[in-house]
Amino acid sequence: MEISNEEMKILLKSQQGELDAILMYNALADVAKHQNDVNTFRQLAKEEGHHANVFKEITNTVLKPKKTLATIVPVLYKLIGRKKLYPIIAKNEYGAVNTYKPIADKFPEIESVKNDEKRHGDTVMGLLKNK
Repeated sequence: MEISNEEMKILLKSQQGELDAILMYNALADVAKHQNDVNTFRQLAKEEGHHANVFKEITNTVLKPKKTLATIVPVLYKLIGRKKLYPIIAKNEYGAVNTYKPIADKFPEIESVKNDEKRHGDTVMGLLKNK
């Protein structure tokens, strides 16, 4: 299947975002005070790993995760707290849904990733309702 330059840009950026999210969720799990949050973030990290693999299968490119989010987000957790931080994380998950929409039509395997991102946003927001 032919992949346009524009599509490849979106695919690689998406793959990078998923890789970075693995580190971010694991770093959050390391600092989270509520056990439910810890468990949830570990699960989300696993799912982001699956997503990164879906993109890697399409791009045929190996990327390395960047540690920026994994460094900043735990600090934000301590500075602004979960009530302010989790909506920001959820917003990014919801944003990924919109990013994946245009390429999900051409690459059906991305549809489930797109749906997972919506669920991830809902899951992170749901953590605030439980405490």
